[in-house]
Amino acid sequence: MRPDAILQIMSKLLLPFILVFALYVQFHGDYGPGGGFQAGVITAAAVILYAITFGLAPAQRAAPPWIAELMMPTGVLIFTGVGVVSLFKGGNFLNYTVLGHDQVHAQEWGILLVEIGVFVTVAGTMTTIFYAFAGRGR
Repeated sequence: MRPDAILQIMSKLLLPFILVFALYVQFHGDYGPGGGFQAGVITAAAVILYAITFGLAPAQRAAPPWIAELMMPTGVLIFTGVGVVSLFKGGNFLNYTVLGHDQVHAQEWGILLVEIGVFVTVAGTMTTIFYAFAGRGR
């Protein structure tokens, strides 16, 4: 048995739970601690764990660098898009109260969309930074 076999098996077992925990943190962020930034970092940490355990090339096949690079501006566009829609609906930039039929639902949708934008940006940025540093020695 290779010395890293146990690490690889444990990583394969833990990665789905790490990603589910990232989703929990993302969607629980409206009601308690957590949100897009923390969920994005946890998701990027899962990619980094995969790269450390199995190598950079398999990690880049599982989470291609071009997708990570595309996630950065996409998340910013989601975040900014919520603010622009607020402006077009007669409110201030990122004023969520105009996004729905009542203020409570509008606040929930606004916060959720902004947090998704932050999640996408942070996960893409952290993964791209890791790929940039990990691929330097090649």
